[in-house]
Amino acid sequence: MYLRSGDRPQASSRLALRIAVVGGVAVALFAVLFFRLWNLQVLSGPDYLAEAKNNRTRSFKVIAPRGDIVARNGETIVDNRTSLALQLNTARLPADPAEANAELRRVGQLAHMSPRKLRRTIREGEEVAAGAPVTLRKDVGYDLVYYLEENKRDFPGLAVQRVFLRRYPHGTFGAHFVGSVGEVTEEQLKERPYKQLEPGDEVGQGGVEATYDRYLRGQPGLTRIQVNALGQPTPGGQLYSKPPTPGESLKLTVDPAVQEAGEAALSERGLPGAFITMNVDNGEILGLGSSPTFDPSEFTRPMTQAQVDQLYRNPSAPLNDRATEGLYPTGSTFKLITALAGLEEGLVTPSSTIDDTGSITVGEQKFENSEGVANGPVDLVSALRVSSDVYFYLLGLKMWDNNKLQNWAHALGIGRPTGIDIPGVEGLLPSKAWRNQLYKAGETERPWSAGDDIQLATGQGDLQTNPLQMAVAYATLANGGTVPTPHLGLGVEDAAGRVLEEFEPKPRRHVRIDPESRQVILEGLHEAAQAPGGTSYPIFSSFPIEVAGKTGTAERVGHANQSWYIVLAPYPNPRIVTAVTVEEGGFGAESAAPAAKTILEAYFHKALQEESSKSSTG
Repeated sequence: MYLRSGDRPQASSRLALRIAVVGGVAVALFAVLFFRLWNLQVLSGPDYLAEAKNNRTRSFKVIAPRGDIVARNGETIVDNRTSLALQLNTARLPADPAEANAELRRVGQLAHMSPRKLRRTIREGEEVAAGAPVTLRKDVGYDLVYYLEENKRDFPGLAVQRVFLRRYPHGTFGAHFVGSVGEVTEEQLKERPYKQLEPGDEVGQGGVEATYDRYLRGQPGLTRIQVNALGQPTPGGQLYSKPPTPGESLKLTVDPAVQEAGEAALSERGLPGAFITMNVDNGEILGLGSSPTFDPSEFTRPMTQAQVDQLYRNPSAPLNDRATEGLYPTGSTFKLITALAGLEEGLVTPSSTIDDTGSITVGEQKFENSEGVANGPVDLVSALRVSSDVYFYLLGLKMWDNNKLQNWAHALGIGRPTGIDIPGVEGLLPSKAWRNQLYKAGETERPWSAGDDIQLATGQGDLQTNPLQMAVAYATLANGGTVPTPHLGLGVEDAAGRVLEEFEPKPRRHVRIDPESRQVILEGLHEAAQAPGGTSYPIFSSFPIEVAGKTGTAERVGHANQSWYIVLAPYPNPRIVTAVTVEEGGFGAESAAPAAKTILEAYFHKALQEESSKSSTG
């Protein structure tokens, strides 16, 4: 068969077209590939090179040890101890999901963690620092260390590393003002002081640990190592190492002898209570404690459910600092404020005398002295000595509709922030405006009446305050009118003991107090403590240091009487104030006054020794 001559050129043109199309496609593909390679190597080359280098390195944060917390004499209150932490390197888990899950189950058994908790811990750890080992448990025992050493092949991703934990060499000493350390919270990370931190970092979570965290925390270090394709360190692969900077030491105003005496005195009574001892001039806190207390070391390790219940669900509230956060009526210790208001407002004079018959009746309500005792004619000094309620009932009655008593109480610090450098509460200073507002809103059954000021004049009624605020009020009278700022921080020091910064907070304000008013009230308090017939005379009659103190017996709904005692020493120019309260402790002279005496004995230890030596040689 022969082809026609016209068919040959047509076939050739179709072939040429096909070749041209294929060639064009090839050129286009080549061009795309060329431009892609050019983009990768020229335009994006530096970025990919950096990523490649990063894939060959791992960076690990090195935690800095927190600074020590020491007392004013240098005695250690809190320092650090090394602990063994179980860590997991997730990069060394098997690639096969089933094998990885099997190994995680074994790891969870070793770490005493449920699968859910283990995965959550790993996820949170990787969010913080991808590629870094994840800490599963702290304070692991050496039995686990030995077991892992013997079974390295079965747990290639597990290792035990040394970390720092807080140590409390004196147990519960100062637990409430020391506070605790824990992981930074999501809310804290949004706050300015913590913005440079990452989830998992530890910060102070209460007490001075939180207030002075920026000094105590220190600066973390950094280690960068080179790894192979499997994420394992290469021999000699350390590329960079910056050691951590330890935190600075915090020196507190606390006197260990005073603190120990106060804690022991509360413990002996076996009842909830609190104490504070403070310098009346500069607000330095020499001792501050609350009972029941707790062991802060419990926060350094995982808690059992029983421990959680004991701390957080215990009806006795051991975590509550009753010295700064308690809310109580104060009983007759409030009479110092009432006396000052009466004198300064010209409602009484030092020589003003009333006949104390044991009770007064206002409207249909009768107000009586404790146990109905009639004290006869009393002036201000003798009214303070015998704690005549009738005298102060009548004085409160004179101020019931003019807010003068509240004004003076507020000026002295009742019902307002004290400025202390640990958590505290404002409490409640009841007033006519406060109660009438509640009445208007239907939240109470009656408006303000004369009886409310009568009750407040003796530290009763709706008053809610605490030993700290009362100590500030007494200190203000003692120093002549300067409201001090109570504080625990004294200064910070470096590792060599050099002072880096000192804390000297300014006074809150100044209250004008007539020197004669101050002298008369201190005289009344002095006689209450060391003159026959004084309410605390049985306790302080033989105390060789002259003091001025006031008992208080506060009635609380649903509770037995609460015992109070506040003392200024030495008299007539006090240096310190000590306030003690014991819940359900009875009369002020029964529980609180003996506890205050124990604290004063610790503070004046040297002076009492010298006095005793003189007496024995004389």
